Formats: sequence, C-alpha cells, structure tokens
Amino acid sequence: MEDFKRILVVSRMTANCQKAVHFGVSLARKHEAELTVIHVIHNPFGLEGWNLPTISLEKEYQEITRQAKQDLDRILKNERSEGLAVTELIREGEPTKEILKAVKELKIDLLIMLAHQEWRLEHFLFGRSNEEIVRTMPCSVLLVKNEPKPVRW
Repeated sequence: MEDFKRILVVSRMTANCQKAVHFGVSLARKHEAELTVIHVIHNPFGLEGWNLPTISLEKEYQEITRQAKQDLDRILKNERSEGLAVTELIREGEPTKEILKAVKELKIDLLIMLAHQEWRLEHFLFGRSNEEIVRTMPCSVLLVKNEPKPVRW
C-alpha cells in the first residue's frame, strides 16, 4: 500500500458525503497525512438559457448546501478538537476543473470522494462528474459507496 501524505476529500455539500469525510479522517490518522476537504460551489442556476422559474429549486439548493455545511463543520470541529489538522478549501466553478487544479497545487497523493448514488435533484444541483474526475486524476482515487436515504415527498 502506498504511503499517503496528502489526502483530499471532495465534499459535494450533501449529507451523503459525510462517509467520504470519515474515510479521509481515518486514513489521515493512520498515515499521519495532511487532510484537506474541498468544497466546489457549482451554481447550476447561473446557466444561460433558463427560461423556467427556478426559485423553488434554488431555495432547495441553498437549504441542502446550508445543512450539509453545518453537518460537515460539526464533524471537522470534532476531529480538530482531537488534534487532527484539517484544511478546508472552498472553490467556485466547474467541479472537475477545480478539483484537478487543487490536486496539482497541493500535490495530493489520494483523492477520496463519494461514489455517485445521490438522488436526481442532487445530481442536478451538485453535478455528476465522477467518471471525468477518475479519468483525469494524476493520483490514486478512492470512491466511497454510501446508500442514500430515500427522499420522502
């Protein structure tokens, strides 16, 4: 097994990403590695050509993002209080490009991200780019499977 010294966890700001963060924390502790969590803010409502009212979807996007950020902050606060140094990066733009740029800038050894199993709304709001990310990464990639909770309407 490789000796990972720099680990980057992709947080798509969904509740399902917590499991990927836990994997990152565990591996960072085991390998005494630097841990960074990246959030890429991708605004699907900034796209040109929208002629439909999107206010309700935009509010849903904001609420999902707010709740996930709150949950992630709680998790990272606990880990920091136990002595693990965690850096958070917040980038805006197209997720694949921003993640690749961070991997190169930080000389990341291992990228950890959730295997896509989010629901359709999350795919729309947060993008679906795992395949592209895996193909373009210059480092090892760990995809974490997580069974999503069904959405109740």
